[in-house]
Amino acid sequence: MPSETELMLKGYGLTTAEMFYHMPDHPHVLNTFVWQDYDLAPDHDKLLNFISFWRKELDGPLHSVRFIHRKMISPGEWRHVTGEFTYH
Repeated sequence: MPSETELMLKGYGLTTAEMFYHMPDHPHVLNTFVWQDYDLAPDHDKLLNFISFWRKELDGPLHSVRFIHRKMISPGEWRHVTGEFTYH
């Protein structure tokens, strides 16, 4: 399993999704569940797989999903430094 840093260097970003779902015993009541994982934009395969799992395996039907994707590291943020000096 790659580390979080390795995933970020490969272009993965942190995806956070908030699932709004109907309570199985009280269908008029909405509840929330927060899911988070490293995923690739714009496809978001891991998020879509989780939503598919939810629909097949869990009793509470989804009402809606909202998510945000944040690339923690982008290629422009890394640079090779061979030396550093301070000037006063």
